[in-house]
Amino acid sequence: MPKLTVEGAGTYEVPAGKRLVNALVDECGTDQLHACGGVARCTTCRVEFVAGEPAPMTKAEKDVLAAKGLSGTPGLRLSCQIACDADMTVRVISRLAGSGRKDCGHRPAEAIEPPAEWT
Repeated sequence: MPKLTVEGAGTYEVPAGKRLVNALVDECGTDQLHACGGVARCTTCRVEFVAGEPAPMTKAEKDVLAAKGLSGTPGLRLSCQIACDADMTVRVISRLAGSGRKDCGHRPAEAIEPPAEWT
């Protein structure tokens, strides 16, 4: 099982292949936002990779980061578009606390949505 380290929170074992956005909530107990329900539309699920950033990126992630002017920011990724397939360390930068939102958002599906086209 891959190890997910959340800066300031701890290190957790997560099921291989689990979506990072769901692992951050389920295994790590964070209040990670995911306002669009994990379909790569809003960027509220963004995290900053400290170590172990996966190289592949979905077309949906690449497109939304570009549209929001966030592409090219080192380590900035959408947790809804990443599967936990290896050890990684992240900083949760988009949290419910202090956001003014009433909740984190609709729970994302277990599989990456939209269906992943890897770039």
